[in-house]
This record gives sequence, C-alpha cells and structure tokens, in this order.
Amino acid sequence: MTLHAQLRFDRPQFRLDLSITSASGEVIALLGPNGAGKTTALRTLSGLTPLTGGEITLGDAVWDAPPAVFVPAERREVGVVFQDYLLFQHLSAVENVAFGLRARGMRRAAARARASTWLDRVGLHDHAKSTPRSLSGGQAQRVALARALATEPQLLLLDEPLAALDASTRMQVRADLARHLRDYAGHTVLVTHDPLDAMVLADRLIILEDGAIVQEGTPVEIARRPRSDYVANLVGLNLFRGTADGAVVAIDSGGTLTGTEPAAGRVFVAFPPTAVGLHLEQPAGSARNVWPVTVVGFEQHGNTTRVQLDGAPPVLADITPAAVADLRLQPGLRLWAAVKATEIHTYPA
Repeated sequence: MTLHAQLRFDRPQFRLDLSITSASGEVIALLGPNGAGKTTALRTLSGLTPLTGGEITLGDAVWDAPPAVFVPAERREVGVVFQDYLLFQHLSAVENVAFGLRARGMRRAAARARASTWLDRVGLHDHAKSTPRSLSGGQAQRVALARALATEPQLLLLDEPLAALDASTRMQVRADLARHLRDYAGHTVLVTHDPLDAMVLADRLIILEDGAIVQEGTPVEIARRPRSDYVANLVGLNLFRGTADGAVVAIDSGGTLTGTEPAAGRVFVAFPPTAVGLHLEQPAGSARNVWPVTVVGFEQHGNTTRVQLDGAPPVLADITPAAVADLRLQPGLRLWAAVKATEIHTYPA
C-alpha cells in the first residue's frame, strides 16, 4: 500500500507545495526552519487542516481531494505522537493507551487487554496504573507512542517526539523509537529540528524551506551533498557556490578553492569545519588552500570550539581547547586558514 500526498495549502502570505510518496514501512523525516510548513503538512495529513489543492490517497482510499472529498481526522487511520504527548492527566497509562481503541468502538475489556500488551512492548508493564504526572518524560513519550500504535494505524505522524526530553533520556528513547519503527509496517512521517533524530530514525529526508522542497534524499545523500545553507548548517558543513574550471573553483563570495575532483560550470563546494586548520603564520606544507582570515567570534560546540572567520571565502573552523590557548583566540585576530585539497568535496549545483 502506497501513500501519495500532493499537499497544496494556501493562506495569506504562505503556500505549502509538497509531494510525498511513501512505501509501507518507510520512515520519512520533514526538516526545515521555523515557518517552513512542517506542522502544516502534518495537519493536512492528519485531517485537522483541509487541503486547498492537491490530493491525499493511501492505497485505494482517498482522504482529501478538494473540493469533492474530505475525510475528517476521526475517520482516518492515523496515529499521532505530539511534542508534549497530550496524555489525559486524569487517566492511568493503560487507560490512555486504551482511549483510542474505545473511541473506535472496541469493548472496554478488549481495549484494556490490548493496551496492556502495548505497554509491555514499550517496557512499561509496571506503570500501567500510573498517571502521567508520576511518569518521567521518557515514560510519557512511550505511553504516547503505544497509544498511537495500539489502533494499528496506516499512517503514523510524529511531531518533534523527542524534543521535550533531556539529553540523557533522549538517547535511550531514540534507540527505543527506532526499534519500534523498524517493526511498524505502516507509513511514518516525522517532523524534527534535530538532524541526529532524522539521521537515526528516517529512511528518507525531505528538507522544506518556505513551504517548498529544497532537497530530498537518504540521510547519507543529504549529509554528503547539502544544497542550501540551512542543510549545510544542519549537517555541520561549510558550503559555498562557485564556478569550476578543472579542480579550481572560483567562489561566489570571493576567493578560490582547489579540490581533487575536476568539474566545469556551476558547482557546490563543501567541507567540514574540522578540516580547517588555523595558523598564526602562513603555513608551508601540503595544504593546497591557504588564505588570510579574521576571527569574528567563537563559541563552544560540543568538545571543540567553533570559530567564525571572515575572509575570501568566510569559513567556520572547529579547533581544540589547546589550539584556542595556543592561538590566544580573540575577535579581530588575524590568522591563516588552511584546508587540504583532499578534504574538498565538489558536486554540481
């Protein structure tokens, strides 16, 4: 069964124009900056917001085809996990999971039995009688996932499902979620701002900006060949546009970079901040790319320091705390940047 979604939605000063085709068992992640249209896409898929154009079909069923067809949310086989989980505070965990089943007409005893089975599957058998207030964030997230999957939906929508968790809990719950998604035979659409969540959980990424797709592909394809500044920042790469003549690329923002991949015409050039070496004096060595830069600012970035540098071209560099001390790093400091040609990745624009 295939999901075909041509999502067209217009409102004043915004248009969503997004196409999604998904096979059974596939996990698709929607990423993009605030206002890109990710939440609007989920609302149209769930039936909370009618399309103004396009069509949503799942197998032979037509869910939305304006103006003739609109199936409301309660009649779509959709499960949703929200960022804040939206558990009923007055109901126990097992009653929360059973709620959707009861709403679909299942008898109380059968609904509670299936809900108990799902709590077992997410590792919460001992918390069946607990209320949401007594659960940790990770436990509440698993109750919300069990509630969404217990109805055996054809489409599962995950709206920032890990955003409310602290860092230590997030890693474990992400691994648990990945395991459950591997066992889920339906279609999954995940909205997230976190590139790690997307890379771990999704089979395919769709990058949205201003309501339109700017890039689509597997996590590996997106990470290796970003095609917008947003994606480059997302995966942690320096990205430039320029014109190639053999191995040398004239960068639009100034300067040239030399790689090992001959090309011609308009190209992207990408390399990680870790590939940038910083020196007080002009280095004499194997690096093919050496140019003067000025420190604009810097901040802690994981276990390294990310340095913003102005130059031709401007660049980001990740350096160790020891290098920060050796360079006596400060805004306005003039340095030399060096990048080996083997670190430069060139591909068609």
